[in-house]
Amino acid sequence: MAAAAAAVTTGVVVERRVVRARKAGATGADELGGLRGNVRRIEVDGDVELYAEVDEIAPYADQAAGGTHLPDEATLVFVHGYALNLDCWHFQRAAFRGKRRMVFYDQRSHGRSDRSHRDDATIDQLGRDLLTVLDELVPTGPVVLVGHSMGGMTIMALAEQHPEMFGDRVVGTALISTTAGGLRPHRIISTYIPDSVGSLVGPRLIAGLARAPQLVDRARRSGSNIGFLVTDTFAFGDDVPASYVEFVDNMLGGTPFEVLAEFFPNFEKLDKYAVLTPLARIPTTILCGTKDLLTSVGHSRKMAKQVPSARLVEATGAGHMVILERADKVNAALQDLLDEAETQAGRKAS
Repeated sequence: MAAAAAAVTTGVVVERRVVRARKAGATGADELGGLRGNVRRIEVDGDVELYAEVDEIAPYADQAAGGTHLPDEATLVFVHGYALNLDCWHFQRAAFRGKRRMVFYDQRSHGRSDRSHRDDATIDQLGRDLLTVLDELVPTGPVVLVGHSMGGMTIMALAEQHPEMFGDRVVGTALISTTAGGLRPHRIISTYIPDSVGSLVGPRLIAGLARAPQLVDRARRSGSNIGFLVTDTFAFGDDVPASYVEFVDNMLGGTPFEVLAEFFPNFEKLDKYAVLTPLARIPTTILCGTKDLLTSVGHSRKMAKQVPSARLVEATGAGHMVILERADKVNAALQDLLDEAETQAGRKAS
């Protein structure tokens, strides 16, 4: 017992020292996610309100210098991932502010949006939510959809439900750090569990923990040393500023464990490779970090084979939060996508 206690104590001390060293001199965590736009609330299914923000061009750009939103300029609509919120797009928002109209929103049960019934915690429902967001906030004009992780899956769900929109209203798509299926979520818990066992143990473990969500939330609260280390390991591939880790950790810690448990079964069951066809009609960019531990780059390569016209962009050494870790590369890829999408849409219009 004494030896065990000593080992635990030593582990805690080491953990604290590692975190303290990573955080030493770190600044800027509070600045990340600090950009704000015009707040909108969108009712979906009659009982859930989604929180959204719209960045119009006029408030941020000199209209005399061409800052107005022209009819043929696409609106960028950003769809965030599992356990995150709209603030995760900080660097993309900063890069395109004043250049393009942009729409951001918190997925149901995430961020500042309402909690929904557990039966509606599905990827298909998120696809229907995205349609409502488009109808309410981008009723006219071309749209370029940008999805990260579960946000990419949301876009695929919309493509399955309304393929006719792709090439009409939707003129470009970016799928970042995501997959159309084949995930093995239990591997996040342990890489040594065989798939046949893990596919049973993973969901049962999450379901069991969900019976005491308050206890789990206290253990994983934002700002905890364990949370910081886990986020650093699974969200990033290279060393990044500690402020980036804290920023993501705060978003993860702010998402109730009940919400994580409700959405978790989606990832094992997801299979939308067959519905990627509509994306071949429009400029599509598929981007992933080569050290992504959650949706590995192999998933992006497989999707690119399903959509031969897509542009595959690999960020060497980056992890799942490539939108932060390699913001410049992501932003350059989005600019290329915008240019191609608007050129192609312009040719169709003429």
